[in-house]
Amino acid sequence: MVRRSVMRKQYVFDKNNLKFKKVTLSLEKVVMTCLKYFITTASLAVVFYIVFSLFFSNEEERRLRRENRMYARLYPEMVRKEKLVKDVVGGLKVKDNNIYKDLFHSDAPNINPNKPGDFLSASDSIPDKDIVEYTKKKVDMLEHSSEKVTANFKRIFSKISSGEVELPPLSLPIEGITFAQTGASIGQKINPFYKVMTPHNGIDLIASQGVSVSAAGDGVVTDVIHSAKGLGNEVIISHKGGYETRYAHLQDIEVVKGRSVKKGSVIGAVGVSGKSFAPHLHFEVLKDGQYKDPVNYFFASVTPQEYANMMYMSVSTGQSMD
Repeated sequence: MVRRSVMRKQYVFDKNNLKFKKVTLSLEKVVMTCLKYFITTASLAVVFYIVFSLFFSNEEERRLRRENRMYARLYPEMVRKEKLVKDVVGGLKVKDNNIYKDLFHSDAPNINPNKPGDFLSASDSIPDKDIVEYTKKKVDMLEHSSEKVTANFKRIFSKISSGEVELPPLSLPIEGITFAQTGASIGQKINPFYKVMTPHNGIDLIASQGVSVSAAGDGVVTDVIHSAKGLGNEVIISHKGGYETRYAHLQDIEVVKGRSVKKGSVIGAVGVSGKSFAPHLHFEVLKDGQYKDPVNYFFASVTPQEYANMMYMSVSTGQSMD
C-alpha cells in the first residue's frame, strides 16, 4: 500500500503508450507553491504579533505608562507654580524699571539688548525658589547701588557747580557709534591671537576702516606714534584735570605732537595698524596715570537707553580685538 501511494505521487499512467511516466514539476509551479507558503507564514506571524501586543506589554511600556500617570497628576501643580513665578517676576520687573527711571529717566534695558527675551527661557531646570531668591538678592543689590549712585551724583553736581573740578573728556571719539559697535572694555579679556586672558586697558569701538576719529575733549597732542606692532599708530592727547586719552590702531594720523585740539577735531581714521584682529578703534582714558573704564565717559554723548546698552555690551564681551 505504501509503495503504491508513493508511486501515485511520483508517476502517472500514460493511456496512449500504456505505461507509467515520471511526473516533473515546472519552475512556475515550484515558485507559486513557495510563494503561498511564504505569504501564509508571514500572515500568521503578523496576526500573532498583533494579538501579543494587544494583550501583553513589556517592562519598558509599563514604565512609560507609570510615568505618564505621574505627570498627569503633577501637571496642575506645575501650572500653578508657573503662574506664581510669573507674578513674582512681573512685580520685580516693575520694581527694577522704577529704579532705572529714577536713575536714568528711561526704561530698564533687556538682559540681552541684541535679543530681548525673558531670562527664564535660558533654562527650565532651576527650582522656582532658587529663581525667586536669586532675583530678590539682585533687586536688593540694585536698590543699594542706586542709593550709592544718587549720593555720587549729588557730590558730583556739588563739585561742578562750585567750579573746583575740571570736566573729563566726555565726547565719543567716533561720531554716531551705537551700542552694537561697542566691544570689550577694561579688564581681563581673551586675547584673539593667543586665546588666553590678558589685561585690556581700553575699550574697542568697532567701525569701518577709514571712519574719522575725533578728540574726546579739548587738549594738547602729547605724542604721536607710528608703529607696525602692538597698538599700531597712536595719538595721545593730554587734557585738563590730569586726564589723558589714547587713540590706537589708526590708519591715518591728521595731527602732530604739540598741537592743540578742540573737542570733535578729527585726529585720524580707524584702521588695522599694529596687532589688530579687525578694523576698530582702541580707546583709552587715564586719570593721573591710572586707567579708567572709557564707557563711563560716554553718558553725555548718547541717550540713557543707549548708554545702558553700551555698558552691558562692554562688560559682557569677553574677547578683545587686539
